[in-house]
Amino acid sequence: QVHVVESGGGLVQSGGSLRLSCAASGDITSIYLMAWYRQVPGGQREWVASIADGDYTTYTESVKGRFTLSRGSAKSITFLQMNGLKTEDTGTYFCELLQRGGDYWGQGTQVIVSS
Repeated sequence: QVHVVESGGGLVQSGGSLRLSCAASGDITSIYLMAWYRQVPGGQREWVASIADGDYTTYTESVKGRFTLSRGSAKSITFLQMNGLKTEDTGTYFCELLQRGGDYWGQGTQVIVSS
């Protein structure tokens, strides 16, 4: 069993910053990638960013230059630094851990950006 927990969400004004954390624990094997997605009520879950072997990062176009995904002291920990937040960034942010033998998701952390 693998547990994924996100934290760091909150209410912030447009132009502000937040740092989201994702920590996975339990039966960690070989991690293929960790990723962040976001979703608004009634909307589709949208991929935001991923970090793979070799710390290779990719981002959706709308967050490039504003968001930075990095690894923590352990390979099962990631941080999503979000700067220059826009109202369009509002949503529940979910962390995904894809590893050998399974795909795991957290419960999400809510981000609200006010104008």
